[in-house]
Amino acid sequence: MTIRMPAEWEPHEWLWIGFPWNPEEWGGAELLARAQAQICAFADAVRAGGKGEEVRLVCNGEASAALARTQLKSDARIVAERIGDVWLRDTGPICVVDGAGARSLADFRFNGWGGKYEMPGDEDIGARLAASTALPCRSVPIIFEGGAVDTDGTGLFVTTEDCLLNPNRNPGLDKRQIETLLAGSLGLTDMLWLGDGLVNDHTDGHVDNLARFVAPGVIAIPHATTDDDPNAAIYADAAARAGAQGLTVAPMPSPGRVEVDGAVIPASYMNFLIGNAAVVVPTYGCPNDQAALDALRPFFADRELVGLPSDAILSGGGSFHCTSQQMPAA
Repeated sequence: MTIRMPAEWEPHEWLWIGFPWNPEEWGGAELLARAQAQICAFADAVRAGGKGEEVRLVCNGEASAALARTQLKSDARIVAERIGDVWLRDTGPICVVDGAGARSLADFRFNGWGGKYEMPGDEDIGARLAASTALPCRSVPIIFEGGAVDTDGTGLFVTTEDCLLNPNRNPGLDKRQIETLLAGSLGLTDMLWLGDGLVNDHTDGHVDNLARFVAPGVIAIPHATTDDDPNAAIYADAAARAGAQGLTVAPMPSPGRVEVDGAVIPASYMNFLIGNAAVVVPTYGCPNDQAALDALRPFFADRELVGLPSDAILSGGGSFHCTSQQMPAA
């Protein structure tokens, strides 16, 4: 039976979110505490006063769970599970539905983003979360992270060559072979291949920092608004490729050049999460923060647009979308 991966704007039953816990991975206790506070604010925003989907905050053991309970303002559910890090978009199971609406899960292999960041717990958190759902789960024998693709729910996916063709994932697989494997596991029927991901992206260019679908056939891609934007050429190339494939490109402002200790970091408004009641957008204290919310608003008139600080989360390598994985409603 034909399967498909639903678009993120379709209704969710719940949303998994990872809770930071390891100070060694977050540059010390002070930055960890800020990241924890930003994650809890994200969870509360998704709940939207009880109007949003259930949030399942995945915490590394009871001590971490107890700390999270003191910071949450909403009724988010605490799930105590061993995790290496918070990036459940990449390590969690991915839900697909068949023609009758029945759900199942795909659990891919994970190798720490090409062997760069391997942490105990990350290699099997997908299988353990899948087992907690009672849904059937298929183990897919390729290395793959959920943040490497986005879909509009029609079978059309977008990715980057920078990530999916990187030899540190599945050496020897070409575009056609990858498309075939994703067709069988996620329901892909067509792929938009973009080029490079953002400069200094630890994930080797995940597309959820670069381009996101906001409606069927409509893809949001940033554009540079300052002369020193390190990703200006990358944005322009992505928009050109999307246009050449016949997609409608919705231009979004870029945060511009964002640095920490003199190094460019991959700050992106594209790492937003589309929830049932709210779209939560990372902000960085940049001049374009409000402009990014305004640019997304026309596509999500039925949801609240919420901008929340994400600089501490970004210090760990990602933002709101990276830390979360949705379960589509039955």
